[in-house]
Amino acid sequence: MLFIGIDLGTSAVKLVLMNEKGEIRNIVSNEYPISFPHPGWSEQNPKDWWNAVKAGIKDLLRYEDRNDVCGISFGGQMHGLVILDPEDNVLRPAILWNDGRTGEECDYLNNTIGREKISKYTANMALTGFTAPKLLWVKKNEPEIFKKIHRIMLPKDYIAYCLTGVHCTDVSDASGMLLMDVENKRWSKEMLDIVGISESQLPIIFESSAVVGCISKATSLELGLPETVKVIAGAGDNAAGAVGTGTLEDGMCSISLGTSGTVFIASDRFSVDSANALHSFAHANGKYHLLGCMLSAASSNKWWMDDIIGTSDYAAEQAGIDKLGENNVYYLPYLMGERTPHNDPKARAAFIGMTMDTTRSDMTLAVLEGVAFALRDALEIARSQGLKITRVRLIGGGAKSPLWRKIIANVMDVKVDTINSEEGPGFGAAILAAVGCGAFESCEEAAAKLIRVTQTTEQDPSLVAKYEEKYRNFRLMYPALKPVYAELAE
Repeated sequence: MLFIGIDLGTSAVKLVLMNEKGEIRNIVSNEYPISFPHPGWSEQNPKDWWNAVKAGIKDLLRYEDRNDVCGISFGGQMHGLVILDPEDNVLRPAILWNDGRTGEECDYLNNTIGREKISKYTANMALTGFTAPKLLWVKKNEPEIFKKIHRIMLPKDYIAYCLTGVHCTDVSDASGMLLMDVENKRWSKEMLDIVGISESQLPIIFESSAVVGCISKATSLELGLPETVKVIAGAGDNAAGAVGTGTLEDGMCSISLGTSGTVFIASDRFSVDSANALHSFAHANGKYHLLGCMLSAASSNKWWMDDIIGTSDYAAEQAGIDKLGENNVYYLPYLMGERTPHNDPKARAAFIGMTMDTTRSDMTLAVLEGVAFALRDALEIARSQGLKITRVRLIGGGAKSPLWRKIIANVMDVKVDTINSEEGPGFGAAILAAVGCGAFESCEEAAAKLIRVTQTTEQDPSLVAKYEEKYRNFRLMYPALKPVYAELAE
């Protein structure tokens, strides 16, 4: 049996082919364009995704018997708005997760309707990336298009629709639309009324490992796949990535140290923090998760290395750094504003504490530490809700740095595990396909059989104490600079 996991990213689609033993047989990636028609806007043509997926499936199976393919599932960029007319034509380019045009709409939802009400309806507050504010923007600025909307969907769900003709989504991805009652996993009537849409325009909500249908006859002929291939609902990229790292049991935590940074915490119970600093979403295994997101994680280090000091040898730059916990330089990693916990698009990066004795290495270390401190901000919110987090699974490009692993272990006072899986949402999607087809009874069974810890970095009590003091100092800096950020933005 073969299973296809489709990771529909922002710049490319990555397809993973896995057999029933969890072995990766092939990986294919296809890029597609992204457009920025106005400052702060970010759009894509959904047809580009579908063309890239079709080409990718053909390449993925070039040397395989296509009759062995049993299931297809997805991980995908979240929050994007895809809208179709009654003839299934795309009405306008998809508005992506990183599009920032909906500031006024978010102000309306959070301040006029009220953040407490929005949180009561959806378990979250309005952010510019979410889907509901995008619909309000279309309603206000493109009313003729809004009137023609027949179907509303998310990016990965457009691919599922192209494959099957079924208008579907899954609980984890739908959680990020600001249209779903996350606790009860159903559309929020109150939010639909606020936005001005009907439930008939929205997809059917499935659990992530549920079969939504089989591929259509037309798709079967075009791709050379049997009509018996099952399509499984899939998950948003973070939840799919958590399946791929085995972050499933209550209190398990994974941290992605990629371009952006995420802190993903699995939870058996539904919970919402009072400030909505963490996203409260449904998980791909039928339970829930909390999610914190910082916008400039490994990209802070890339900016510092590539653009400022001009080196591509990251390992050499970190090699001589050994006096951890003694650095007097601090770095605030807000190159693109920040989400968790500040939700402040006006925030900017800063170095604080330099003197005539400050060295290049001090500033390099400050960047690594600053990202770790910012990620801890999210972890502390989860801990304040009673979740006991003592170890994390670290993934993403930054996880390859032994120095950064050591810093994170001691800043957060956790054991840091690295694992044998590096394929993220694509691998998680393939696992969901396998679970949906019955190759595994559950995501937990699949994770137990397929994912293992390869290395653990443990904390040093003396370093933990030093970093505790430094973290307290770090926490003072954003509040002090917030008025300055607002003034600079004016």
